Formats: sequence, structure tokens, C-alpha cells
Amino acid sequence: MDDHRAVLRTLDEKEWPGYLTDHSGLPGPRGNIELAQAVADEASPEGLDALIATDDEYLVFCGVVGLGRLLAERQADTVVQRLRSHAGDPRWRVREAVAMALQRLGDRDLPRLLGLAAEWAADQNPLVQRAAAAGLCEPRLLQSPEAASAAVDVCDRATRALAARPPATRRDEDVRVLRKGLGYCWSVAVAADPAHGLPRFQALASSADPDLAWIVRENSRKARLARLL
Repeated sequence: MDDHRAVLRTLDEKEWPGYLTDHSGLPGPRGNIELAQAVADEASPEGLDALIATDDEYLVFCGVVGLGRLLAERQADTVVQRLRSHAGDPRWRVREAVAMALQRLGDRDLPRLLGLAAEWAADQNPLVQRAAAAGLCEPRLLQSPEAASAAVDVCDRATRALAARPPATRRDEDVRVLRKGLGYCWSVAVAADPAHGLPRFQALASSADPDLAWIVRENSRKARLARLL
């Protein structure tokens, strides 16, 4: 990241897209996350807007991660609305950028992230619910009892919303993405707060709902949770 920051500081922001594309790691199995974090640290608000406007997946990824810095710096509420919009992007890398942006907020202002995650978990859009869970369920953010308890609450609320969806909608792509996210988020939340989280997670196992059974099965395979069961 430090090397990328040093290079970016020598370039005009108008030259960044070429550098980012050349060093994106794409096509390939893993995009260059470290470079995206360097961009998030160094870009101006106008530079982030320009990257997002390209509609190139990696450049948008970098720009959206950078919105997390603006949010952490207490920029206008319009940043929250922009992130919420990007949470529904059909491209998975852009959705991951939203989660990373929320984590940047959490690193700077955890109470604000807890409030935002609770609000998004109550949203009707499953991709926004997924962003709330994925953004908050990061081990480094769950060191306090308050944060760990909030993560369990977010997972529980999103899971209950999933269970309430009509069977005919369960195979919709946005619902599948939510289910997949809950397939690992629960394990992070419960590992951070076993006393609060484990009984609520185990209660899911009594459900006959096949999607809840899948969520229980996937999380139970994670080492951080398996040792508690």
C-alpha cells in the first residue's frame, strides 16, 4: 500500500485510471485490494467521483471504497445514499467495496457504523441487508461487547427477513447473495459474542426452512464457530 501511495502522489489524478488498470490484478483470481485502499486514502472527492463514473468494475471498486473515507470524515449524508445505491450493484466486487467502505467508517466512528448497520438491516432490499452484515461482521470491529452484540442482532434481523420471504423469491439473485453472506457472517458475530450469539444461532437449527438450514450448515463448518459448538 505504501508503494502504491507513493506512486499515486507522483501522478495527476487524471492519470490514475491507467495506473489502476495496469495494476488491478484483473483479469485474475484476485483484484488488487491494497491498491484500492491506497486510492481510498489518497484520492480527492472529485477523483473518486471520476473513477466511479467510468463504470469500469475495478475503477468503480476503488472509488466506492474511497467513499468510506468520506463517510468517516463526516461528509454529507449523500455519501450514505450513494453507498446504499452501490450495495445493490449487480457486480460482486462493487458490493464488496461497499462492505469495505463501511468498515472504514467503523475504524473511525464505530457507533455511527452500528447505527447505520441496524438501519440497513431493517431495509427491504436484501442486498442492502447483506451490506449491513458484511460491513459489520469484521473481527477487528467486534472487540467491544456492544459491537459484537450489534453484529448478532444484524445477522438475526437479516436472517428473519430472509425466512419471511415467499418461497417463490428465494432463488432470486439478490436473495441468494444475502443468503450467501449470512453463510459466513453469523460465524464471525457468534465468535465475537458466544454468550449472546450462540443461543440465537442454534435456534435457527430447529427451523424447517431449507435456507436457514443451509446458513446453519455453512457457518458450522467455519473453524471459529466449530470450536464453540
